[in-house]
Amino acid sequence: MIVVTGATGQLGRLVVQGLLEKLPADQIVAAVRSPEKAADLAKLGVVVRKADYDEAGALPSALEGADKVLLISGNEVGKRVPQHRAVIEAAQSAGVSQFVYTSAPKADTTPLVLAPDHKATEEIIRSSGLTFTLLRNGWYNENYQQTIEQALQTGGFVGSAGNGRVASATRADYAAAAVAVLTSDGHDNKTYELSGDVAWTREELAGEISKAAGKQVVYTDLAPEEHKAALLEAGLNARTTRHGGAPRRLHSQQ
Repeated sequence: MIVVTGATGQLGRLVVQGLLEKLPADQIVAAVRSPEKAADLAKLGVVVRKADYDEAGALPSALEGADKVLLISGNEVGKRVPQHRAVIEAAQSAGVSQFVYTSAPKADTTPLVLAPDHKATEEIIRSSGLTFTLLRNGWYNENYQQTIEQALQTGGFVGSAGNGRVASATRADYAAAAVAVLTSDGHDNKTYELSGDVAWTREELAGEISKAAGKQVVYTDLAPEEHKAALLEAGLNARTTRHGGAPRRLHSQQ
């Protein structure tokens, strides 16, 4: 039996859908904070169990009988480490054979402001004695939706990336990776750095938006301090802007 936490989130639903293509529905557990939001999954035969990361006492029953567990990281920065620890301890109690976690790129070395929670979680997993697989998911294509919408409205967007490149991928791509790991062998105690196939610059993104929209869109590269000032004016806090960008909802992966 495979348990997917956060199964009603955007990534979790895609993972469950992928598992349904490979396994009987009753071998899949959707562990969710609000079971009523998983009514559609229940109708498909998926087992739905309540699993609130903040209710450690109820997590063992959510993971009962699990062979494999996918922990999709929470989205409450500052609370995630104890939340994740509770799931890990429940997995230990359940005696799961494989524990899979959606982490952040290069979580143990990156200066990304959201990485410490992932690094700490990885350390807990490694010391737990569980057989694990770490999926260090890169940036989502979907994270650029707001940028694209803004560019279409205003004719451009700003940043301070210079010629830096990012190899993003869709949520569906990362979900497919999770499904592959959960349904095949050879992933014991491995860490996978996951990303898209093509790394692109912000200027190239502007060019692609221009082609798709049929009108010119321009990327303006700012000095880091100018970009920081713009982000602060937009409402981001100083701790986030220290690393030059908006928070990544992908790490909550939901």
